[in-house]
Amino acid sequence: MSSIARSLRPLARAATASSRRSLRPAVSRATPQIRCLSSTSPRRDAAVDISDIPPTPITHLSETEAMMGEAVAKFASEVILPKAREMDEAETMDPAVVEQLFEQGLMGIEIPEEYGGSGMNFTSAIIAIEELARVDPSVSVMCDVHNTLVNTAILKWGSEAIKKKYLPKLASSTVGSFCLSEPVSGSDAFALATKATRTASGGYKISGSKMWITNSMEADFFIVFANLAPEKKYKGITAFIVEKGTKGFSIAKKEKKLGIKASSTCVINFDDVEIPAENLLGEEGHGYKYAIGLLNEGRIGIAAQMTGLALGAFENAAGYAWNDRKQFGQLIGEFQGMQHQFAQAWVEICAARALVYNAARKKEAGEDFVMDAAMAKLYASQVAGRVSGQAVEWMGGMGFVREGLAEKYFRDAKIGAIYEGTSNIQLTTIAKHLQKQYTK
Repeated sequence: MSSIARSLRPLARAATASSRRSLRPAVSRATPQIRCLSSTSPRRDAAVDISDIPPTPITHLSETEAMMGEAVAKFASEVILPKAREMDEAETMDPAVVEQLFEQGLMGIEIPEEYGGSGMNFTSAIIAIEELARVDPSVSVMCDVHNTLVNTAILKWGSEAIKKKYLPKLASSTVGSFCLSEPVSGSDAFALATKATRTASGGYKISGSKMWITNSMEADFFIVFANLAPEKKYKGITAFIVEKGTKGFSIAKKEKKLGIKASSTCVINFDDVEIPAENLLGEEGHGYKYAIGLLNEGRIGIAAQMTGLALGAFENAAGYAWNDRKQFGQLIGEFQGMQHQFAQAWVEICAARALVYNAARKKEAGEDFVMDAAMAKLYASQVAGRVSGQAVEWMGGMGFVREGLAEKYFRDAKIGAIYEGTSNIQLTTIAKHLQKQYTK
């Protein structure tokens, strides 16, 4: 299979006046040609003037984005699907799958070509995350964390030396991990207890523990948040780069989880881990700002993971109901009661996807997207939970056994309400924005 990124690069380079296609639906692929805001340019952090561009539906994709979705869907179906159940049972990510993610350019989607990446836009990353989750949310979250948190952090705040050293590796072979959460700091992330001190050589020494860290087993590159000036409280939090194998670094425990079991989640210990001064990411004391900004972007990725999961669960169960399972002399999908449930679930999936892609487009346009990201993650995780639960019921006994994927989607969906900000945290974020908007 040729590299997805390699085949799409020519289109991405010529994206200034591209058209969009409909978001890839389950059954049809309408492709109206519409002039719209180009969304295939590389990552951009400054605001973009779109006032003179006619508005278009957010459900329309550029040619590059549409092809990205189709290519990733094919890759997921051919490479990941045959291994999804086996990886879930073994609670381990197949190294061959990780290798293929890199070979297809899916681990460096927004990394510029000059650093060996795919040089595509944020929405392309969201599309890839959604399509991967349609088949296996465990693989999807590996790709999501690596792209939206790790790569983004280096692109935004890494020095040129850091970019040249690490981005080519992150695009081609090295999995990244994001170390923020701790036993005492989950939703209250800035209560973290991991400490950093300066060494006599001008470097830093990190001591403490991190918990619930995604990609720990597969990663060789870790972005670690530690407090360099505890007396300043959260304003002392600083971001550092730590490589696996550094003296004092160890994985203390791999968690056994309800869902996304192939994705590794671990406790990591830092026992006086010494790193050089050049492993400082950004500026001292700015780590809390970086974490907030990264998590706001990352929430759109998790929302896409949840909409992909919901689509996968729906398609798996609806296909069974409309083609295979018969009761009382007819396919169960022909009963009106079932059809109404299918219709309601589809409406909710489409509404969740609209929130996700609206947040992604606002982020790309340089607009304030914080509340949009919170709404997308909140609602997408709720929809994923409902639809995957219904899908098990639609399939009856076949949905309850581990022979198929229905029960796996159901288990995998639960994490959406927990990581990268719980549902209550999203509600609090939304409420704060509304209060600010309506307070006189």
